[in-house]
Amino acid sequence: MNPAFSVVFLTTLIGAAQGLFLALYVAEWTAAAGEGAGAGFFAPGGVLAFTLATAGLLASFFHLGRPERAWRAAARWRTSWLSREVIVLPLFLAGVFLWTVGHHSAAWPTLVLGALTTALALLLFLCTAMIYASLRFLQEWASPYTLANYTLLGGANGTVLASALAGFRAPALTDAFALTALALTAVAFVSRALSLARNARLRPRSTLQSAIGVRHPVVHQRSMGFMGGSFNTREFFHGRSVAALRLVKWGFLVGAFALPALLLGVVLAAGLHAGTQQGVLALAFVVQYLGLIAERWFFFAQANHPQNLYYQAVS
Repeated sequence: MNPAFSVVFLTTLIGAAQGLFLALYVAEWTAAAGEGAGAGFFAPGGVLAFTLATAGLLASFFHLGRPERAWRAAARWRTSWLSREVIVLPLFLAGVFLWTVGHHSAAWPTLVLGALTTALALLLFLCTAMIYASLRFLQEWASPYTLANYTLLGGANGTVLASALAGFRAPALTDAFALTALALTAVAFVSRALSLARNARLRPRSTLQSAIGVRHPVVHQRSMGFMGGSFNTREFFHGRSVAALRLVKWGFLVGAFALPALLLGVVLAAGLHAGTQQGVLALAFVVQYLGLIAERWFFFAQANHPQNLYYQAVS
């Protein structure tokens, strides 16, 4: 497939927002038990989660041919995971907004609001991942690993961001967040590595013979029947070489997993000065997020649409 950066940014930004909110809500339960932080930590964290999710939503509009008709995307909610995502994302944003405002008013039941928003965050992970996992003809996506990877990668990145925020606002929680982020990054690496290994073993269910309805054992395509490209050749194939894909793969393995894990390990083991610790954690988030952009691009590019069997050579 040909990755659209609007969707790359949509999925990575809202994933980070979901992971951040989930980390904040777990920390709120700790604070409710008499430990951790107060409104000075949760309110800014909620603003940050809301900002990331809003930026992801805005990025999605660049993927629309007619943005003024975006509301129609919710019409097929009974059968479409995309429609469900379109409905759940604004609800998640509303939940984060109310939870954040609630930390400025002692009368608001933030634990209850947080529980509802947590359910929406998890449901949003499900909807986003199933948009791709439900497409059985794209074997690289049609896997339980798709849901696991979206959830774990978003959770890891959001928790790294929570650890960076804690370094500024709630130092007592920094190590706990960093350790959790390190564990989530490790688990996400295992899940993503397993999905890469699975996809490397895949064999196309269709052949050139089945694509064009010719049963002869040897078929060589010379032209697709016209002199230039088309919507099919632009939208369903990225046009990059195998070497380029391999470079992106190793790039995201280092950027999304190895380097953030190393930086988190340094924070946990080195006993850094507070200012240095804050800088290292912020750097870990930025590095991991850039790695996840590459990971998401690779996720989309690796999917081999069956129509590419036919649309191979222009002329």
